[in-house]
Amino acid sequence: MLYFLQQFADAFPVFNVFRYLSFRTGGAIITALFFVFLFGPGMVNSLRVRQGKGQPIREDGPQSHLLTKKGKPTMGGLMILSGALVSILLWADLSNMYVWAVLLVTTGFGLVGFYDDYLKVKHQNHKGFGGRARLAIESAIAIAACIIIASQAPEGYENALLLPFVKDLALNLGLFFFIFGAFVIVGAGNAVNLTDGLDGLAIVPVMIAAAAFGLIAYLVGNQVYSDYLFLNFVPGTGELSIVCGALIGAGLGFLWFNAPPAQIIMGDTGSLSLGGALGTIAVATKHELVMAIVGGLFVLEAVSVIVQVVSFRLTGKRVFKMAPIHHHFEHLGWTESQIVIRFWIIAMVLALIGLSSLKLR
Repeated sequence: MLYFLQQFADAFPVFNVFRYLSFRTGGAIITALFFVFLFGPGMVNSLRVRQGKGQPIREDGPQSHLLTKKGKPTMGGLMILSGALVSILLWADLSNMYVWAVLLVTTGFGLVGFYDDYLKVKHQNHKGFGGRARLAIESAIAIAACIIIASQAPEGYENALLLPFVKDLALNLGLFFFIFGAFVIVGAGNAVNLTDGLDGLAIVPVMIAAAAFGLIAYLVGNQVYSDYLFLNFVPGTGELSIVCGALIGAGLGFLWFNAPPAQIIMGDTGSLSLGGALGTIAVATKHELVMAIVGGLFVLEAVSVIVQVVSFRLTGKRVFKMAPIHHHFEHLGWTESQIVIRFWIIAMVLALIGLSSLKLR
């Protein structure tokens, strides 16, 4: 919205600042942060009153959770979503279709997650929304976003997969691109969802990944920088750095309330929407494989669940004491703060490795 003020820069030179992505990204961070700070306490109190018992706690999980997590309200993702959406609508160029592709996935996945959280709280169990139905809806939303992205991509890149650490190599996936892109988006959403099991565990790695992809979007969307770094120039994707800024600002605001001991839990409302947003940005910037590195912590959490399920069904034995893997370390005697901070460190290291692909080619 504010981007259009740059049209009056000739008459009012001060409006020139709205031309710059760096200025608007900073504005998006601050806006989302203070929005959550301002309305967060009211949301926490309202959700606590409305939900009563809060999110149900797994009885087969760590016994400490029955004492430390019981009664805490969920759906904290509403705080993140509202702050991020207000900030994006205020600071981004709303004529940019990449922005709308990300907004489609973020709000769509958020609504799916909200309904899932609602069912869990209402019935006080972990069944929530049926798995197949949920995946079908998520896949439909993701494919729609991929269609928008492909329609905006430069000629020759519409259905292309670019490989990290390799220069000028693009694989044309044809129609399979839409399946692959949807897999990345849906996979990212559910991987973040699996990671959200301890206070502050998911939100900081999400912010780290958002910062990494904010930089990637800025560089890939700028022809000068993309030529210098031998990146494939994707015009228009620079605007996604503002989206990443809004996610970081809203995430910082949410962390104020989610820091141990958390006052509120993100829930599927937040984890699905944030993961989906990151996956969509990765597809738009043609850095899907880099997403697997930058978001390697989320991949590890998801793989641990897959390995656990497959092993138990085939052999009747469990590889981990409990999945996702952060619960495995709880059973090994690690404290919650040890797990959370060590996983933050892992997320930071993986993000740096992913960013190194920008230069090592």
